[in-house]
Amino acid sequence: MSETLSSRTHDEERQGEAYVSTGGEPRAHRKKFYIESYGCAMNFADSEIVASILDERGFGPTGNYLEADLVLLNTCSIREKAEQTVRNRLHLFRQVKRERPGMLIGVLGCMAERLKGKFLEEEKLVDLVVGPDAYRTLPGLIEEAESGQQGVNVLLSRDETYADISPVRLDSNGVTGFVSIMRGCNNMCSFCVVPFTRGRERSRDAASIVRECADLFERGYREVTLLGQNVDSYYFVDEAQDEIVTFAKLLEKVALIDPALRVRFSTSHPKDITDEVLHTMAKYDNICKYIHLPVQSGSTRVLQLMNRTYTREWYMAKVDRILEILPGCGISSDIIAGFCTETEEDHQDTLELMRYAKYDMSYMFFYSERPGTLAARRYQDDVPEEVKKRRLDEIVKLQNRLSLESNRRDIGKICTVLIEGDSKKSAADWRGRNSQNKVVVFPKGELGLQKGDYAQVRVEDCTGATLIGKVI
Repeated sequence: MSETLSSRTHDEERQGEAYVSTGGEPRAHRKKFYIESYGCAMNFADSEIVASILDERGFGPTGNYLEADLVLLNTCSIREKAEQTVRNRLHLFRQVKRERPGMLIGVLGCMAERLKGKFLEEEKLVDLVVGPDAYRTLPGLIEEAESGQQGVNVLLSRDETYADISPVRLDSNGVTGFVSIMRGCNNMCSFCVVPFTRGRERSRDAASIVRECADLFERGYREVTLLGQNVDSYYFVDEAQDEIVTFAKLLEKVALIDPALRVRFSTSHPKDITDEVLHTMAKYDNICKYIHLPVQSGSTRVLQLMNRTYTREWYMAKVDRILEILPGCGISSDIIAGFCTETEEDHQDTLELMRYAKYDMSYMFFYSERPGTLAARRYQDDVPEEVKKRRLDEIVKLQNRLSLESNRRDIGKICTVLIEGDSKKSAADWRGRNSQNKVVVFPKGELGLQKGDYAQVRVEDCTGATLIGKVI
């Protein structure tokens, strides 16, 4: 059996994970909070910021919502199914609240602004609604809710980056950590709600990013992932150092912390990833040779409707350039099936582009219209659901084949694996990832390796999702 899915629909991404703290100095807590996070890695990183804010106000984390004084859902608005999942969880928590009237329930994140009226007034499911830029106001909103008022703040900010807040690492393996480098997005992809739920793009102070990464390394972490909706457009003017920090320069600064600290990043917009970034990746061994490069569709006509600002030929040339500068670089993607007006010819263009790019893995889902987006205002969602599902199934099957072929090409190769913990299938095996972000499983043996160590592993077998090897 494989360790993880090599190709996933969006609904199979991390959803509804509850967190408990696994690091930092113990603090006396008067109350307990429980938090579930849905959707992208940015939401999970935001939950760690929220945990830090609550920690300063005497709240400690718990993994059991039945004992929590405060229950929070950090939400995602990308798919309709995610919203329904959140709604179902809120009904469950509301039932618990009937037995524990003092418990407060809150919704954070991307659903907060759009559905605040329904949650607060129509269904009376929550006591707090807090948008992504308003987490600093949580303590005051909690006080309002405790007094019987509804606590609401969904205002977006032009400058909030939470740069001065040290996140509380929640449910971390102690080896890999996420570091947010920017917030918001200026790309107006017609299918996407992020510009409306997270606001305009703004980059975090470069020095604070480097400090956070260095602190993680000193605490034993051996990998950081720099997060942003579009990391390649990171741009910070450091007046104190009289320096303009681009994403390539930020990558270099983090890589120079220590050669033993691996650096990853997500997500890249194809139009913004530069040769400077690619050459920086090639220069430093500890910058992982892996790029998540969402394509969304292989049809130029559909890409124009999506406002992606590139053609299929331009994207294919970008893939060529990546592999020219970084031979063997891992590439993954996001793909949407059944966007507005998509024809069978458009769908075949997507399949053809997937074969060209030979993605190692993809996140795949069929189009789900999001209220308030440009697509919802401009276009009719006219592809029947059964057609969307059939096209998605063809995309998934192709990606599964591409993933298996990619892994088979690695058999016989030696790769450096950062050990993240026990294999999910057996405590006798280690599990980690190589530079290309592929999961590698290998026997522990009697070599004395520990979590957080690097191991040289020869790949001897594989599944579509996992490389299977042996330490050399």
